[in-house]
Amino acid sequence: MIGFLIQRVLQALMVVIAMSIIVFLGVYAIGNPIDVMIDPASDQALREALIRRYGFDRPLFEQYFIFMNNMLHGDLGESFIYRLPVLNLILSRLPATLELALTAMLIATLLGIPLGLWAGYKPESMSAKAIMGFSVLGFSVPSFWVGLLLIMVFAVELGWLPSGGRGPTTEVFGMNLSITSLEGWSYIILPAFNLALFKLGLLIRLTRAGTVEVMSSDYVRFARAQGLSEGKVVGLHVLKNISIPIVTVFGLELGSTLAFAVVTETVFNWPGMGKLIIDSITVLDRPVMVAYLILVVFLFVMINLVVDLIYGQLDPRIRVKAAS
Repeated sequence: MIGFLIQRVLQALMVVIAMSIIVFLGVYAIGNPIDVMIDPASDQALREALIRRYGFDRPLFEQYFIFMNNMLHGDLGESFIYRLPVLNLILSRLPATLELALTAMLIATLLGIPLGLWAGYKPESMSAKAIMGFSVLGFSVPSFWVGLLLIMVFAVELGWLPSGGRGPTTEVFGMNLSITSLEGWSYIILPAFNLALFKLGLLIRLTRAGTVEVMSSDYVRFARAQGLSEGKVVGLHVLKNISIPIVTVFGLELGSTLAFAVVTETVFNWPGMGKLIIDSITVLDRPVMVAYLILVVFLFVMINLVVDLIYGQLDPRIRVKAAS
């Protein structure tokens, strides 16, 4: 297991270094932030002074190594627009995105796996067909349209829930969270459901496909022949054997939910990292853009690393293959 862990950590480190180079070069090839930071009528002396101040006159490779050295010391630079340390700026928005993404994944998991199991256990029933029809909507309908529809129905017409914002927060372990109160839940439930819809449809279809395949296997027939109840057959044999693809999708979708909650945060005016990166792209705030994208890469790599370790626990054959 230790050899498996070391191999995965080294792979993760190489991915982070490679992606940091790609992100840095990609962002620094887009536009010139000096044009946004100063008045177009400013003289050339002011323009050159700012270029020297931010190091834009240095070669690109030198800028990259300076950035990486500063990043290793916990300094991601200062925002051109907000005039705040980028790390503090991102960390101030991270709790909002984290609780939104985790709530969305919780909704998708608690609904998607049981519905998928039922649709696979009774594939010809009307309820299973209705569940699969609902899952198609999760893939087909654009999230921004669903978000606007949810606002129109539950906020405007019925007046049951707020149309946007985050609501009151409480500090928990140094993070400001809104899910500690009923009023906070009233603000998060619409954006979380909107963000969960695609993941919900994906989990339903994945769980249903795995259940249909496993239900026809020999070990399920033997378990039934031994007199095990249907609940034990599904819980002990079916669910365990379809868990690896579910863990895979859960890990990848959690990363994508954290990284790309931009549309939902914009529609519901949720003050998370997605809204921050949109505002930063608009004004070419390079330090925020680079730091956000590298943070996204790091989150994806860490989630994949955790998923790989869970693989090794669920199926020891994976550890043996990696060690060989």
